[in-house]
Amino acid sequence: MSKIQLIATSAFGIEAIVGRELKKLGYEDQMVENGRVTFSADESAICRTNLWLRTADRILVKVGEFKALSFEELFEGTKALPWEQWIPEDAEFPVEGKSVDSKLFSVPDCQAIVKKAVVEKLKLKYKKDWFEEKGAKYKIEVSLLKDMATLTIDTSGAGLHKRGYRKLVSGAPLKETLASAMILISPWNHDRILVDPFCGSGTIPIEAALIGLNIAPGISREFAAERWPVIPEKLWQEARKEARDLAKMDRELRIHGSDIDDEVMSLARYHAKQAGVESQIHLQRMPMADLKSRYKYGFIICNPPYGERLGEDREVERLYKQMGSVFKTLDTWSYYVLTSHPGFEKLFGRNADKKRKLYNGRLQCNYYQYFGPKPPPRRVENEQKPVESEE
Repeated sequence: MSKIQLIATSAFGIEAIVGRELKKLGYEDQMVENGRVTFSADESAICRTNLWLRTADRILVKVGEFKALSFEELFEGTKALPWEQWIPEDAEFPVEGKSVDSKLFSVPDCQAIVKKAVVEKLKLKYKKDWFEEKGAKYKIEVSLLKDMATLTIDTSGAGLHKRGYRKLVSGAPLKETLASAMILISPWNHDRILVDPFCGSGTIPIEAALIGLNIAPGISREFAAERWPVIPEKLWQEARKEARDLAKMDRELRIHGSDIDDEVMSLARYHAKQAGVESQIHLQRMPMADLKSRYKYGFIICNPPYGERLGEDREVERLYKQMGSVFKTLDTWSYYVLTSHPGFEKLFGRNADKKRKLYNGRLQCNYYQYFGPKPPPRRVENEQKPVESEE
């Protein structure tokens, strides 16, 4: 198969990080847009990007794109696309859809028309009038944005944030993809200490350990496209071998996570074990007020409570003031804090050196970045630069 178009979808605000991850994998031909990065590659990229991307939500095959102002245009444009190159005779191919600022606003109608058009195209290929749809899944999406229809097939299956280690959840946990983005925005690397004093079920420390050990986040899970005949099994085997070979399991990391809740700390330990990084993370029950360290030039990366629930505002405001006092004692450290609270900087007692808008689910947050002094040169020879420096 020649070059294909793929789309890595993401939460708003971290598209540039996804683009940087793709460049690190060797995919330079890319276009960064809101919520997605479109890039050119061969079919082996479906395997490698699903395994390696830490901040993307899904990997989609872009089958085609065209303007559609009427249902007839949507039907004919869809039918003209090369579905037979991807979808085998026994495939299950459900259709999902979304429409934004488009004349064709009825999503159920658009889905039905796309389904009918794909069936008509497959009839021509397989010379049959009815398809059982009992084989591998090829989830099709029709996305209409300002009257442009983009037709894709999902290669990932479950979202890429589902690494396979988090079997249990507590409250509203931070997505693994957002946790990784928070870490990759910072200049943290494996030879520096990282502390999360609000670690909850352990997502930030675990994602940091996966990054520090260069473990591909998708190495322990399966993907929809693994069952597709069009992608040789050999490509998946090669991609997984590459991932195993590149892991740096002998590195020693200094990653600490703490929280005041015994139950969530138990979950954090369980998840770290499931991820295979329990020996690289120190987890303990501890109030944030007790935070201290003998190390210099460390990083605090955290997602503290926001006070979204009724009656929590005063408690959260007291917490943010306390954070300002406690963090100040680590005056050579850098702090990275994600919160939706509009008064964080005032309560914390210091304006951020930089802010970045990120979305925790559908909730708009700010990622407050406080830069500490640089360590001595001998400690940072191989330190990666912040993502922002490459945008």
